[in-house]
Amino acid sequence: MDHASHGHHITPKSLLIKVFGSLILLTILTVAVSRVHLGALNVPVAIAIAVVKMMLVVTVFMAVKWDNKVNALVIGLSALFVSIFLIFTLFDTAYRGDLSNVDRVPISDQQRQQSAEMAPADAGAAASEMPASGH
Repeated sequence: MDHASHGHHITPKSLLIKVFGSLILLTILTVAVSRVHLGALNVPVAIAIAVVKMMLVVTVFMAVKWDNKVNALVIGLSALFVSIFLIFTLFDTAYRGDLSNVDRVPISDQQRQQSAEMAPADAGAAASEMPASGH
């Protein structure tokens, strides 16, 4: 194999600075999004931002953009399979213990709603059982 034709790629400093700035902005965006309640979208949005940051690091700082395309294929397929396994894990943890539930609402949300509905009823029942003062 002839290694003389394959030289090391020198990445321009301006590109490195742009990617670094993008990573800083994406980190600030991650912190900002973490302070906003998006419900079920909190984790997918955080993962999407992390994937964009990962792609920037892999393509530019690890120089996969200028490397052999087979390496890019291997890295891409690895990321695809990790994503698939992560999605299955998130589905498992989101609906754990929820196999008999055929509603669109997870059991944890149903339990939270039931406890919120019973809290005012319990407070009213406790007040009616208290003896009246002065008897």
